[in-house]
Amino acid sequence: MDLISIVIPCLNEEKNISIFYKEVSKVIKGDEKLSNLSFEFIFVDDGSDDKTLELLKKLSKDNDRIKFISFSRNFGKEAAIYAGLKNSSGDFIIVMDADLQDPPSLLPQMYSSVKSGTYDCVATQRISRKGEPIIRSFFTRTFYKIINLVSETKIVDGARDYRLMTRQMVDSILQIGEYNRFSKGIFSWVGFKTKWLQYENIGRQTGESNWSFWKLLGYAFDGIMSFSTSPLYITTILGIVLSILAVIFMIIIFIRTLLFGDSVEGWASTICVILFLGGIQLFSVGILGQYLSKIYLETKNRPIYICKETNILKKKLK
Repeated sequence: MDLISIVIPCLNEEKNISIFYKEVSKVIKGDEKLSNLSFEFIFVDDGSDDKTLELLKKLSKDNDRIKFISFSRNFGKEAAIYAGLKNSSGDFIIVMDADLQDPPSLLPQMYSSVKSGTYDCVATQRISRKGEPIIRSFFTRTFYKIINLVSETKIVDGARDYRLMTRQMVDSILQIGEYNRFSKGIFSWVGFKTKWLQYENIGRQTGESNWSFWKLLGYAFDGIMSFSTSPLYITTILGIVLSILAVIFMIIIFIRTLLFGDSVEGWASTICVILFLGGIQLFSVGILGQYLSKIYLETKNRPIYICKETNILKKKLK
């Protein structure tokens, strides 16, 4: 009998946890294949400041298949996903959000596709962004276009973290112990044969998203820098082009001085050029600084997360 682990990152999801568990359990009981399998639910409390942990403790008292990991503080969704995968015991592992934006109704199809042996992973893709702000949708689509342009690791537009994976694939993901994690890129980078299931966007069951525009923007930059060095090449090429232009302008000024004499005109345009070049330099140094900061954090070798409390055997948390 297969054991399926469901990893659920949680941040202030006290209103959604019970509803999520009931909906997933309903789908499991209603499917002939899933109802004959064993399940474990691994909720990862990412430093919530509401009653998320309290509710998880209450639910786990009377239900052996509900397990939880509580962080000492907020380490981010990427760390929560990693912790859940690391402490999973299943033959197949599923990553889902607790807000029910990941439809549980897809679980039977996901399991059947992987169980057949044809695929190692079944991932989900949103084909619409109904209900999202227009500006947010625009920048999200722009991000996917940019990262697929500059990175060899391709990421499907609208890809969700919601997916079912084999134990072999999850073990491969866990071998990547980097501190700066971008799961969508890691899932793609490790390879394995993946089937994509498309669905229409679904709004949150209750509450509001913890992802603000600026958090998503920072997440996008992290993704690009984690899987591409193209920004460094771009700044190098930009520097070469500007240097060539500077030499050309010097030649033009030299010839003009010989033919027409020296002139003090053009101070405004000179200031504009200086400001432009200064901005390019600061931009280039900023990109270089971002890569250096990633290296700095990696060399510190800090743990990806710190577990404060759990009901999982301690030997698994080592």
